[in-house]
Amino acid sequence: MSIDAVNLARIDLNLLVHLDALLTERSVTRAAARVGIGQSAMSHNLGRLRDLFDDELLTRGSEGMRLTPRAMTLLEPVRSMLAQVEALVSREQDFDPTTAVRTFRFGLPDSMEILIMPALLARMREVAPGIHLRLYNFDTSRLFDDLDADQMDLAIGYDMFQQGQTHHKRRKLFTETYLCMFNAEKTGIASPISLEDYVRLPHVLTSLRPGLSVRGVVDEALEKLGLQRSVALTTPRFLTVPFLVARAPVIVTMHARLARLFATELGLSLSPPPVELREVTVSLLWHTSYDHDPAHRWLRELIAGLVADV
Repeated sequence: MSIDAVNLARIDLNLLVHLDALLTERSVTRAAARVGIGQSAMSHNLGRLRDLFDDELLTRGSEGMRLTPRAMTLLEPVRSMLAQVEALVSREQDFDPTTAVRTFRFGLPDSMEILIMPALLARMREVAPGIHLRLYNFDTSRLFDDLDADQMDLAIGYDMFQQGQTHHKRRKLFTETYLCMFNAEKTGIASPISLEDYVRLPHVLTSLRPGLSVRGVVDEALEKLGLQRSVALTTPRFLTVPFLVARAPVIVTMHARLARLFATELGLSLSPPPVELREVTVSLLWHTSYDHDPAHRWLRELIAGLVADV
């Protein structure tokens, strides 16, 4: 396919950078601040972009500026193209973790923070002291939107990552099984726990999903047997679970690596679940725009290597 040099000459690359800012921020004022120019200059560039694409791109609505259908189709292609141009003009050998200064924004539940971040932080302080991490407990309903809006660089989590689109890249880190954790003295039971005791005892449920009616993999497995459990407490925070279990006659079914860590620290008992539960996959997720970013790729490889030792 030949390139139309005459038409391409009409396009100022900086204008596309400004377009990306406008599509992301949906505000002339915020887009101007994002790229470091004045509001009047950004308004002028919006006019040029409207002429270039023969579309309004941004229109006023009841809740502020909103994207036109044409602008929505430009979001991913423009961001992907700018990322490719950036990778093209920057040399990979220019990235040196020992001298690089950069902040990466991570979305992850506290279970992954406990398992992965201590080793990652220790390693990065050794080899990349100028690289900083900012952690967020992401909203599962907005995760992919946050990646698309460049509000997050990487996410680590469970099977729900399969819901993304082709521009959401993922890398499998490991698979996880389940263990039951309980205080043997408080519950009056020992390992292995029986199905009868499993249904009889109240449960603690960890879930990142909002809403009053929350079901987990255990509820689905019990339903197949015509059984159900009683959930005494539901929490999105894995870190509180061992302290809840240590003080009350309850049981929790949780991911095995975390359960072993908690049980060792607090002297709690572990048992295989008396029902069959499918394994879950823990994955690393990012936007395809960062595929060839040398610092991003270096961090992904570092995480994958460290996780292999967890």
